[in-house]
Amino acid sequence: MTIGLANRDLPDVWQTLGHIDAVHGLYYLLMHGLFGILGTDVLVLRLPSVLAAAVAAAGVAMIGLRLAGARAGLCAGLVFVALPGVQRYAQEGRSYALVCALVVWATYALVRAVERDRRGIWAAYAGLLLAACLLHELAVLALAAHALFVPREMRRTFVGTAVCVVVGLTPLVLVSMRQSTQVSWLDATKPDEYAHFSLMAGTALAAAAIAGTGRRARTACEGTLVVLGLGLFLAPTGLLMLLSLAKPLYLDRYVLYGSAGLALLLGAAFDRVLRRGRRIRAGAVVAAVVACAALVPTALDLRTPASRSDDMTALAAVLRETVRPDDGVVYLSVKRRAWELADPGPARGVDLARARGPLTSHSLYGTEVAPGELRARILARHRIVVVASPSGVTVEDSAMARVKRDALAGHFDVCGKRTVDGSVITVYAHPGHC
Repeated sequence: MTIGLANRDLPDVWQTLGHIDAVHGLYYLLMHGLFGILGTDVLVLRLPSVLAAAVAAAGVAMIGLRLAGARAGLCAGLVFVALPGVQRYAQEGRSYALVCALVVWATYALVRAVERDRRGIWAAYAGLLLAACLLHELAVLALAAHALFVPREMRRTFVGTAVCVVVGLTPLVLVSMRQSTQVSWLDATKPDEYAHFSLMAGTALAAAAIAGTGRRARTACEGTLVVLGLGLFLAPTGLLMLLSLAKPLYLDRYVLYGSAGLALLLGAAFDRVLRRGRRIRAGAVVAAVVACAALVPTALDLRTPASRSDDMTALAAVLRETVRPDDGVVYLSVKRRAWELADPGPARGVDLARARGPLTSHSLYGTEVAPGELRARILARHRIVVVASPSGVTVEDSAMARVKRDALAGHFDVCGKRTVDGSVITVYAHPGHC
């Protein structure tokens, strides 16, 4: 999707963002410029995320250094890069790693602002956080975590700064609210997501308990790391889950920056344990080695196509093998058309539902014909190749989706089915013609 949109001419990118995906608009514009300088390539696509993850790790280490010392900061930075979520989105051609890096360094600026209370530092904090919010507006939830960290005597300054951030974000929010249908595919938060967050919250609380005991103050901010770490990990994710009770919005990548809070707590806890007796230190080192070893299979899996919910390259290859020139192709979800971005060759078959392509319609996936015309096109074909989402994914219930399903079920037989990562390909034909 990023390549498909960011590679368009700048006026077309701007016009498309007026219709859809404005929430990622700044990221697309950044990638448009980068593709113009370095060319369109998967390496170029992923480079900003890789660099952003490294910058975020450095920021986590600096926060740990300011609040708990050099060793705690180093441990926190190492924990951060080992977290599976960070490793995954460091490889994605999306904005989430960039947002995480900006929130982390905004948090570092806040730590310095609390230490020195200078206008320039507060301005840097506001600028970094606003940039994060403009890349993805849910970065604004970091303000809740930061509010817990700010001491009482600086709350007025913090509130004024937060208001500036919110005001700067408001135009994007107003535009994205008009495009709210683009997140209509999100399901309600699943029980396993609540369970996972509860487990990680328990880990964070245990680390906070270890990190916050028996320490002597070395700086003015000593002891506040626990508050900052817990707030950064718990507040944004918890708030997003609460908001999702009214309207499904929760995805872990939207609050990836919360991982920095967990890393700070684990790094400080490990530093605290290393200050104990020799046996405890040895046990902590062994536990750390075991934990790293346990994460190796996950880290390796995250670097394979199977770890992605949509392997568009594999889908494109299967469709090239399956679709004949005279076949009709039907996408039960318009988002399945994204496979075409991964296929450098001309599409085979006829996309029966398409009215206009993405470029001419200034959209992400193109527009579709009227339901009646689509039904006639489907019935006129002898063989139909259907691309659908796998089981367990929310099924669209629009008039177009119902026409597609009803026409296929009432007039065609299933000739074969094949599952590819993120998609199901089914071949239909009129009865007796499989």
